[in-house]
Amino acid sequence: MDDLGVAVVIEDDADVRNLLEGVLSQAGFEVHTAVDGRTGVDVVRSKQANVVTLDIGLPDIDGFEVLRRIRNFSNAYVVMLTGRTEEPDLLSALNAGADDYIAKPFRPRELRARVAAMMRRPRHEADGQDTPTTWGQAPAPAGRAEPGVMKHNGLLLNHRTRTVEVRGEPLGLTRSEFDLLHVLLKGGGAVCTRADLVRAVRGEFYDRDTYISEADERAVEVHVGNLRRKLREDQLSPRWLQTVRGVGYRLAPRRPDDA
Repeated sequence: MDDLGVAVVIEDDADVRNLLEGVLSQAGFEVHTAVDGRTGVDVVRSKQANVVTLDIGLPDIDGFEVLRRIRNFSNAYVVMLTGRTEEPDLLSALNAGADDYIAKPFRPRELRARVAAMMRRPRHEADGQDTPTTWGQAPAPAGRAEPGVMKHNGLLLNHRTRTVEVRGEPLGLTRSEFDLLHVLLKGGGAVCTRADLVRAVRGEFYDRDTYISEADERAVEVHVGNLRRKLREDQLSPRWLQTVRGVGYRLAPRRPDDA
């Protein structure tokens, strides 16, 4: 992990702050810290952070508000940390634009691995190479106009530039939303379980033998829900994302009138 850029730790607990600073410094980041939300926003802006770790329970403004402010000017990778593990916190963090969510106490190795997985999902892909699916033989994938480009029912995904358009209009997606959509498009109609999609979002940290929690799978459901909202899916007749009840999701069939 070389030349990773700047990381900002926003954390009021000195012990946790020092631990995060040490883990990220050892990983290769230039690390800056802040003990409250307002200061953290200023540091993220002034240092042009690449990665931010953000505590939810800050002394001035909560982490959700800090994240909303950061998202007004920065596309940094953001990992939310909290001692609370209730589902509303998970949903709020992901809906506010967090890339990942870790409950305290956490293992330093896990944090470093998750940050590494996020950093392997850049804003723009250089080679446009597709990662092969890992859940068995899939039907033919969605139509492609050129390497790295997939088309399906009026939607165009360009993996090289990590952009998505719907009928020519750009669609703003988070990294996780983009990766999930990409995996479903590559599947070409094959069912992707929630566990498969957790691995797609988390990358190499979650291999086939890694335990996947209910919170992990719930996070995937949140991402899919956000995708549907942004796509303005018709719940009764979805054009792109179909739920396979009790299992996961798959790409909706191609429509001959809007391929």
